Amino acid sequence: MFVDSHCHLDRLDKTDSELKDVIAFAKQRGVDHFLCVAVSVKDFPEMLAKVNDFQDVSVSCGVHPLHQEDACSFDELLEMASKPEVVAVGETGLDYFYSADTKDVQRQSFIDHIKVANQLSKPLIIHTRDAREDTLALLNEYKDSETKGVLHCFTESLEMAEAAIELGLYISISGIVTFNSAKELQNVVKALPLEKLLIETDSPWLAPIPYRGKQNQPAYVVEVAEFIAQLKGVSVKQLAEITTNNFYTLFDAIKRK
Repeated sequence: MFVDSHCHLDRLDKTDSELKDVIAFAKQRGVDHFLCVAVSVKDFPEMLAKVNDFQDVSVSCGVHPLHQEDACSFDELLEMASKPEVVAVGETGLDYFYSADTKDVQRQSFIDHIKVANQLSKPLIIHTRDAREDTLALLNEYKDSETKGVLHCFTESLEMAEAAIELGLYISISGIVTFNSAKELQNVVKALPLEKLLIETDSPWLAPIPYRGKQNQPAYVVEVAEFIAQLKGVSVKQLAEITTNNFYTLFDAIKRK
């Protein structure tokens, strides 16, 4: 069985009825659980309401670095992330590729998320792009040693991945790895230990080949798994088993069936 460790079900261009079909299709393909990740604390109640009836969907709470117009205070984040439904803090992090002009705001938001994760003993879901040094520096400075987390939709260097693993983080790989232009990322994935990998779709974005250009959905995590299994020289079954075990180890508030 597979797990989609990072998706945005509330951002899919689907009605409530169509979303049920999306989940059912993923389950038919062997996807057992879904982590629906928040990009805005302001929109979190609406996201929760949209997925609350699905027993196999868990949720996070946080503010994406590119959604700083929805920035919230530390106390607001702590209050929302304290809810028992919330299994992780984020998505948070730094993105200097798309929004270098908000560096200072992003850094403070990231620090707040790290501190909330420490206080609640919940793992961090981290977005990082073109911000390797600052991402690692802030994690080194503020993250408690026992606080876990993941660098999601990873596209950075092997050196950064290894440094993150040293900090107790996992590395999650999306459909980007299947792109013809992703040779460097493919080499990084080959070098990383399976015991530190997760798989995700980041749907509705970044659909893997052969669905590139279409709206992504959790069922397509199977193609991500198949591609990584080939890269790593293992069976798809083994890849699925290990990444699923990794998911439940990281997000240990989720009860495994």
